Amino acid sequence: MTISHSLVRPITRRDIRGPAQYAPIRDDYRRRVIEWKRPRRLLVGDRVSLVFENRHTLTLQIEEMCRAEGLTADPQIEAEIEVYNALMPTDDSLSATLFVELPADADPRVELGKLVGLDEHVALVIGDHRLPAAFEPGRAEDDRISAVQYLRFPLPPAAKAALAVAGTPIALTIDHPNYQHTTVAPDGFRASLAGDYGL
Repeated sequence: MTISHSLVRPITRRDIRGPAQYAPIRDDYRRRVIEWKRPRRLLVGDRVSLVFENRHTLTLQIEEMCRAEGLTADPQIEAEIEVYNALMPTDDSLSATLFVELPADADPRVELGKLVGLDEHVALVIGDHRLPAAFEPGRAEDDRISAVQYLRFPLPPAAKAALAVAGTPIALTIDHPNYQHTTVAPDGFRASLAGDYGL
């Protein structure tokens, strides 16, 4: 089994321990996944961050959800797996969760209202390839957006090839009228994403 297959293939019921078996290993497993996630998180400006998902990050989320909600029956766990598999990167796309992190004294309705239309203004740039984000529908209203967004970036063969090359410049850019920032990713970010595909 290649690394590519192991880190972007769908999660199955056999991969999820469930609350009883997960509890004894939870602390160690969470610690390891947090370390895996560290190079996959990009802060763009002062209030938007993205975490790029893979099998490790999504398996942890399923285990945590099953634990929090006390899900033990196979149909319940299968339903959670289905939800999170929709967020799995694929051979031709990257997947990320975007968080809007507001200051404690901010009015969420006002600040999230300023970001309406964000879904048309986020792109990942890998070398010469600009990859516009496609946001999951239904997570915005006319007057504000959700503070958590799920998005996907296309990964055509040429961009994937560039991802495999050490030193390829990668940036994440947001050019919304009310929020314009670009973050240049360290090479560890590129290497982590490339590793998902065995590159």
